[in-house]
Amino acid sequence: MEVSINIRGRLQDFGSPCVMGILNVTPDSFYSGSRAETAEAVVQRARRLLAEGADMLDLGACSTRPNSSPVSEEEEWQRLAPALEALRRALPDAALSVDTFRASIARRSVQDFRVDIINDISGGELDSSMFETVAELGVPYILMHGGSPASVLPDERAMAATIGEGSGRWEDLMIGEVARYLSARAQLLHSLGVADVILDPGFGFGKTMAQNYALLRRLPDLMTAFPGYALLVGLSRKRMVHSLLNITPEEALNGTTVLNTLALQGGAQLLRVHDVREAVEAIRIYMAYKS
Repeated sequence: MEVSINIRGRLQDFGSPCVMGILNVTPDSFYSGSRAETAEAVVQRARRLLAEGADMLDLGACSTRPNSSPVSEEEEWQRLAPALEALRRALPDAALSVDTFRASIARRSVQDFRVDIINDISGGELDSSMFETVAELGVPYILMHGGSPASVLPDERAMAATIGEGSGRWEDLMIGEVARYLSARAQLLHSLGVADVILDPGFGFGKTMAQNYALLRRLPDLMTAFPGYALLVGLSRKRMVHSLLNITPEEALNGTTVLNTLALQGGAQLLRVHDVREAVEAIRIYMAYKS
């Protein structure tokens, strides 16, 4: 089934996997290479990501790295607004997403700077007005599992103790919980009038290493459960790479490319990455292999 979303009247088709480039206007994101703290640096990084083949850019002004504390709403906007203003002036046609869990930030981003997509790690649970706001704004919404307490999975050891070791059934239970959560939240969005929803299983959020790799193995099951939806996968330089290999995020590009390739085989249609050129090359190779 062909999948697309409406971005300001233009259809973004996911018949061939797309790439979302990460651009952080924060001083503390876990990978330093994604940070751009001045308007000039933001535009420079954005131009590079687009030149390397990014289909859209995702701006974040409030770090969600493990053990981080969210900045205030005022500080998030003070970081974000100059970056958006500079981007809209320099790159007026670029497809922009804002990574925020605050409805007020989403509203101002869309109304003041024509932001195209809202990317919310909390599934609308950290701000009760987010879903209604996105519906009113009429923009696509990225719905993620795992960014809020209500969507965190139980540990796989607890699952195994409940349903029995050795059968792999804890994976079935985990995938079922992720699918049920995404389904319920997506249905709520649609009931409010949000037409375009992208699903993100939330690698690295509220999941153990084993759960992350099980989720990657079971991506085809999520694809089967959600026909007609685009599936976003964000694995770039995360702990499931660098902790497993005992390296730093700066050294995790090769491992990221391996995981991105596995995600493509599992049906991922949108890769959210720090390193666009490498992701685009992985997609080109995968598509040649597939066809």
